[in-house]
Amino acid sequence: MKTLSIIFLSLLLINCAGNNMAKVKIGKRCTTADTNKLQESSYVWFVSKDAAKDFDKRINKSNCLGS
Repeated sequence: MKTLSIIFLSLLLINCAGNNMAKVKIGKRCTTADTNKLQESSYVWFVSKDAAKDFDKRINKSNCLGS
């Protein structure tokens, strides 16, 4: 029952993305840090079709502070 619930919730969340989502990128990636050394980092990124072509140049593991 637990597995069935997880599958159902996953499908529900995938449908929320609509037709604009091109890829799901998994793995730690970070944006470039600003002047205050603040940045966004995540292990899961939902990438739209518009941003997919230059996503890896802007958001990647080498941008992460302390890496």
